Amino acid sequence: MALLAFLWVAALILTPPVWGEVFRYKHKAGDQYRILSTVNESVYLDRKLSHRAEVLNRIAVTVEEEAEGRFRHRGQFRTAERATEQGGTSFQWARDYESVFERDRQGYITIDKGYFMPVVRNVPVFPDRDLKPGDTWNAEGHEVHDFRDSFGIPEPYRIPFTANYTYLGMRPWRGKEYPAFSVSYRVFDEPQAVQGRIWPRRIIEASDQVVYWDFELGQARSYEEEFRVVFELSNGRTIEYRGNAEAEILESSRMDKESIAREIERDLNSLGIGDTQVRVVEDGITINLENIQFEADSAVLLPGETAKLDKIGEILRKYQDRDIMVGGHTALAGTEEGRRQLSEGRASAVADYLIEKEIRKADRIVVRGFGAEQPLGDNRTDEGRRRNRRVEITILEN
Repeated sequence: MALLAFLWVAALILTPPVWGEVFRYKHKAGDQYRILSTVNESVYLDRKLSHRAEVLNRIAVTVEEEAEGRFRHRGQFRTAERATEQGGTSFQWARDYESVFERDRQGYITIDKGYFMPVVRNVPVFPDRDLKPGDTWNAEGHEVHDFRDSFGIPEPYRIPFTANYTYLGMRPWRGKEYPAFSVSYRVFDEPQAVQGRIWPRRIIEASDQVVYWDFELGQARSYEEEFRVVFELSNGRTIEYRGNAEAEILESSRMDKESIAREIERDLNSLGIGDTQVRVVEDGITINLENIQFEADSAVLLPGETAKLDKIGEILRKYQDRDIMVGGHTALAGTEEGRRQLSEGRASAVADYLIEKEIRKADRIVVRGFGAEQPLGDNRTDEGRRRNRRVEITILEN
């Protein structure tokens, strides 16, 4: 008995204890962070491949306040897309969203039902206990989709699910070890009809994710996902999305906009770039290029214009940690759709040149055509129309 007791005590001393980890969200008022998410998907209509696309989501979040373990977030969500076949060309703006929501320390979100973003809610969430590698848990979550354009459904469309979690222990991500856990859920639902041109009669979905947690940030550092979702629609057709997604969360610092704007103005003058103005805007700092010339009624840059863009590129290289948006603008002529297409095409021509010259990678630039929506001059005068035909490059704060 004495020997057995000795061996038992020795085993306790020599065997290292397995400690659990406590996963909790940690924020404080004033925190800012960015999420860069990329989705690669193939879209099938009636089981035949329709197209492949890459979707880029840029999300800027500010934590406005903290009270009793709940964090109030305000987020700006900007989505952009490009056809996969286009390769290294720029992403075209799709839609902007704003959202306000609260999240508690375990990860549960409270949000008004009118918001379309974030799409996936209550993922990840954590149980009220320590977790060791191999531990499992589950929790209710839901997706919310914007089907206004595709199905004519005016309200955010909710798809509930039960997420199953497994703590995987430490896993490598970009050369560093992070605590990781898997998240998977399956959906087979026959929802009730809703208002719209068409609506889902049956939803079949599978999502498998790996989430990498950062205890120092108090939130996820990144995630990877494989997904497939099929909608059997009220008109008898099916639409299916298959693909993968990944996201990275970055801490974001505030720009000294006024100081940077003055620095850019000095650089424009020293490089001899005329007909160009700089102004501070809500999104960041905008460089207004009235001197970038195109062939008449086209998006083809005139010979020699690339030399001007090379000089602009020298300036943009100084702010490599910031994404940029290239916006095209036209005078009030032609149809609204024609103006939008022309302005988008001209902005794309500038963005693609910046990508070609490696000023920014394609996923760091978004293109938007504004048409004649934001005039700077009077469209009744030649000078006003000249000012309105422009391309603007905005160095984004987030």
